[in-house]
Amino acid sequence: MGGTDSALTGPDLVAGVAASELKPGDKLLGHANGEVVLLARVGDDFHAIGATCSHYGGPLAEGAIVGDTVRCPWHHACFSLRNGEALRAPALSNVACWRVERRGDRVVVTSKVEREPLAPTFPIPQRDDGELHDVVIVGAGAAGYAAAEMLRRCGYEGRVTIVDEEPDSPYDRPNLSKDYLAGNAPEEWIPLRPADFAAEHRIEIVRARATRLDPKAHRLEVEGRDPIPYDALLLATGAEPIKLGLPGEQAPHVHYLRSLGDSRAIIAAAAQAKRAVVIGGSFIGLETAASLRTRGLEVHVVAPEAVPLERVMGRALGEFIKALHEEKGVQFHLGHKPKSIERDAVVLDDDTRIGADLVVIGVGVRPRLALAEEARLAMDKGIVVDEQLCTSAPNVYAAGDIARWPDPHTGERIRVEHWVVAQRMGQVAARNILGAEERFDYVPFFWSAHYDVSINYVGHAEKWDDVKVDGDASARDVAVLFERAGKPLALATIFRDAESLAFEVELERAAEVRDLGAGIPMTE
Repeated sequence: MGGTDSALTGPDLVAGVAASELKPGDKLLGHANGEVVLLARVGDDFHAIGATCSHYGGPLAEGAIVGDTVRCPWHHACFSLRNGEALRAPALSNVACWRVERRGDRVVVTSKVEREPLAPTFPIPQRDDGELHDVVIVGAGAAGYAAAEMLRRCGYEGRVTIVDEEPDSPYDRPNLSKDYLAGNAPEEWIPLRPADFAAEHRIEIVRARATRLDPKAHRLEVEGRDPIPYDALLLATGAEPIKLGLPGEQAPHVHYLRSLGDSRAIIAAAAQAKRAVVIGGSFIGLETAASLRTRGLEVHVVAPEAVPLERVMGRALGEFIKALHEEKGVQFHLGHKPKSIERDAVVLDDDTRIGADLVVIGVGVRPRLALAEEARLAMDKGIVVDEQLCTSAPNVYAAGDIARWPDPHTGERIRVEHWVVAQRMGQVAARNILGAEERFDYVPFFWSAHYDVSINYVGHAEKWDDVKVDGDASARDVAVLFERAGKPLALATIFRDAESLAFEVELERAAEVRDLGAGIPMTE
């Protein structure tokens, strides 16, 4: 989304290259019939796929070969080298695939393989507990919609119903505080699929509010219509902004940012505003600050911490991000909380008044758990799920911001509020609904963009006792490693894509050896 094919470089693969140019595990960027193509060798086999990631257009030739797959350097999407299949979100669409022939000592790329976007090319698991006719998904966000598409990609032919009251879903939520809000991404980039795509693939989206889940009766009650029966159900209700309840918060110039409608409203308000106050030094808050500065507004950030994002990114990166924003003209009011919002100002806890004709509040989100709580599902700082993302109720799964799962990389039960994690959980849940019995063991990943700087974060570190900084954040070249008891937990990088990917693979391989996920209980 938003990416375009790179300029044609490298050899013409239709004319072919010498097989000896590639050793097993090597890749080569070339072109075929006017399109960029990645040629890779897996063992003695050669494969050719599109060289541009279907997510944001990342250059797969700069990614990492892992087995018979390639991972995008930008946001860690993963594709099969054998057929171009999008194996891991955030990419939902496959890349193109070409046939390859050996002609003597040369490797030649021939015809392009055409196929439908949701063709059932994924291995099709089989349930052993009877037929599956109705799958219901609550939520059309990252987890819910990724699950719906995965059901079709696995060859499931039964009914797929998504219940979501938001009119615009599914869409690219991470962009709402980044390029879209900054004015660098057009509206057409935001929907995940064309308007009629879901219907064409027999995915029904019911625009209504789910009011009650009845696991015993296997039905979901929905506002304004008859209950919907299910054979399997996925809860993917996501999160909602934490509301501060400040005096003056209901004023028309005050906004929260979570939905596409919220982002549109802020964009419209920014066109008439000159001075904005962002309340909250979260990722959303600081990305919003960057976007509003890009639009030319004077921007002030109010946050209680001394260093923004220190709790998540550590002091070194937190201080760099603060300095980056200050270089762009953002003014910080740290160590303070807002007391009230007036028509033309935000009043802080020390009675300082900051003039503002636009206020955006971004102090974090909380998981939407009401359906699960009323249904008496097991809860522990979120919905408790097992390794296969199943809740305490039979045939009821949970994924995304609401789910707390046993993480094999930390050996702990964790809940993560990130887009890529939610999408991948939805995909695994869908396969498990169909009987795959697949353990969710992906390494968490997210990215945060501030002006021209993107920070990639791999792993999960809620607490650490050692931070190792390699490089210089101010030079846009740094890796920050978070460890606990000598064990690597997470890595944050700026413009070190290869290192980020390598760390992801390292954590995966370490977990395979340790197999820490086994035996983590459903409750703590």
